[in-house]
Amino acid sequence: MYPTLDPAGFTVFITGATSGFGAAAARRYIAAGARVIASGRRGDRLADLKAELGERCHTIELDVRDRPALEAAIAGLPAPFGAVNIVLANAGLALGLQPAAEANLDDWETMVDTNIRGLMVTIRALLPGIIARGGGHIVTLGSVAGEYAYPGGSVYGATKAFVKQFAMNLRSDLQGKNVRVTNIEPGLTETEFSLVRFKGDDTKAAAPYAGTMPMNGDDIAETIFWATTLPAHVNVNRIELMATTQAWGPFAIHREG
Repeated sequence: MYPTLDPAGFTVFITGATSGFGAAAARRYIAAGARVIASGRRGDRLADLKAELGERCHTIELDVRDRPALEAAIAGLPAPFGAVNIVLANAGLALGLQPAAEANLDDWETMVDTNIRGLMVTIRALLPGIIARGGGHIVTLGSVAGEYAYPGGSVYGATKAFVKQFAMNLRSDLQGKNVRVTNIEPGLTETEFSLVRFKGDDTKAAAPYAGTMPMNGDDIAETIFWATTLPAHVNVNRIELMATTQAWGPFAIHREG
């Protein structure tokens, strides 16, 4: 059997590292000996993460929607962290759960700007260096919502369908470049996701998890870590995960009368 990759040789660039999957992944990689660049919008949380994880963690206060700031941050990475070879394009969010005709257009635009534009600019800015240094791994954060529709998920689900297809197209573009690409597609996972979706309403945010055993950030971080440490000749294209308590329902059928 070919050896798994040694994470001590990884320099991991993570967006959305101030909570949820991103923060859990930062901890997992640091525990395994990697260097981590943790970026996110909340400077106080980044400071706490840096204090927790130590010298092998470099933090950048950054909104992925700000392309000039993102490109400048990547261009200005300090020497110990400049040789990025793993990208976790994790920053993303859902806002609202209203039917399409009632949805807030500002919410739609924020989701598109973050989940699509922020992700693709992050990857585009880092990819040439990864190729020039001999290869690496791009991990995108999709969702089961990119595969299965549900009421109120119109634009969020569409953004995650974009992420899935973008990741697969990257695989085609990167053939022969020694760069692996994996799209992670979680289902029911209890993080701050629902709190953000419902704009701080604790009662609404708790409702999707009531009476269930959802996954958590550590579950997803471990899955990401596994995919990136597999032997170099193995590429996992997609990983779809659901909590054991989650599955598919019947087709919805509207009946007149």
